Amino acid sequence: MSDSTPLSNKDRMKILRVPMPELDPEVRSRCFSEVNLGLTVDGACEESHRCLACNRPACVRNCPVGVKIREVVALISAGDYLGAAKKMREDNSLPAVTGRVCPQESQCEGGCIVGVKGEPVAIGNLERFIADFERESGQLGLPEIAPATGKSIAIVGSGPAGLSAAGDLIQKGHRVRVFEALHELGGVLVYGIPEFRLPKEIVRIEVENLRRMGVEFETNVIVGRSVTLDELMRIEGYDAIFVATGAGLPVFMNIPGEHLNGVYSANEFLTRVNLMRAWQFPQCDEPVYDCRDRNVIVVGGGNTAMDAVRTARRLGARSAKLVYRRSEAQMPARAEEVKHARQEGIEICTLTNPLEFFGDEKGWLKGARCVRMELGEPDADGRRSVKPIPGSEHVLDANVAIIGIGTTANPLIQSTTPGLQTNNRNYILADPETMRTSKRGVFAGGDIVTGSATVILAMGAGRKAAKAIDEYLRKGDWAEESRD
Repeated sequence: MSDSTPLSNKDRMKILRVPMPELDPEVRSRCFSEVNLGLTVDGACEESHRCLACNRPACVRNCPVGVKIREVVALISAGDYLGAAKKMREDNSLPAVTGRVCPQESQCEGGCIVGVKGEPVAIGNLERFIADFERESGQLGLPEIAPATGKSIAIVGSGPAGLSAAGDLIQKGHRVRVFEALHELGGVLVYGIPEFRLPKEIVRIEVENLRRMGVEFETNVIVGRSVTLDELMRIEGYDAIFVATGAGLPVFMNIPGEHLNGVYSANEFLTRVNLMRAWQFPQCDEPVYDCRDRNVIVVGGGNTAMDAVRTARRLGARSAKLVYRRSEAQMPARAEEVKHARQEGIEICTLTNPLEFFGDEKGWLKGARCVRMELGEPDADGRRSVKPIPGSEHVLDANVAIIGIGTTANPLIQSTTPGLQTNNRNYILADPETMRTSKRGVFAGGDIVTGSATVILAMGAGRKAAKAIDEYLRKGDWAEESRD
């Protein structure tokens, strides 16, 4: 289907946003099949006709990786889906991933002029459509690779920041090798995001595409223990290093009872389910405490907490509750995830905060003593504070509790790399534009610099780092001043 009949902008504004087909909640709450089913060819074509082709598209300015959205959507509108996918890959190495998990509503779609008077163009859904169309066609549009430069870069971590940097650097003609501590590639894309939001086969195919471009991968290498950054440069001869290890060290609440059996960090719980395939029990050994017919609470209000509670529901929990100390309006999770959770029978307990967990005589969790909260005055960041309501303590039954209130930096690389400056929270200090650190030839980006953020922001950092690394390798310049 092509755009054979020109439409005026007035006509385009009359076209309603094409809804994303979804798996029925009653079905999906009992399985790990993907929730969003993807646009059809006709649906994608109709949605693309809503684009006004702005002269100065804010959607592009709002995209952390700078995808040429206007050109991509125009190719979809013309029926050239493979051309659209190839154009997308010029700036985005993982379109099938970002089309599924990127918070477009606050980025590209948030800048869409169509959204001023109606719903914005569904850029994320179109991105997913062309990536899936390309994969299913078997006609991958790989970008051109420049002649070899003779320079080599080590990338530490195969998450979104590392993969994005690898895709850009390999196009520049450099040798790129990615080191991953775990046995599977993809970082948070494989261990943190559930199958029903991001099928792992999608990640594997995107990684394989990078391999076809020439990127090398090595798993089961713990940089900082197996090999240090200095050894990578001095002994193995890498000309530059990009540290993209993420921020995977769990944060706990430090309340009584967190040691009890049945209490997990969200990172551990999701890693065991996603990477160790607990969701495929009994075909695979189940490496988590059985959620079936048990009461599960998840503490937190972000996407990770939402992923954990929806996962517990699919594992057969009798009840699955999200416990969040602020109001739903302040919840950082994507609105779509909140909607899906409610559809799947998740109970969201806002303005509620656990004070302690308690267990039985054998050390197994039985419940959580909680207190109701009320909103106070805005804090220094403009976010309303919360305070407990006296006399509102109550008990929630819980056999499993999952703490999803955030993560922080793993200190391994920082502690084994002399001269690498960090802040007081142990995140690596790096220039926000060039990603250069205090150590010559070492760059860093993504969550290990900013703290936990989104997949697309990490990819944006990877692209910035790739540009700066390429410039450094070609010119040899390095700013020696310290960064604080």
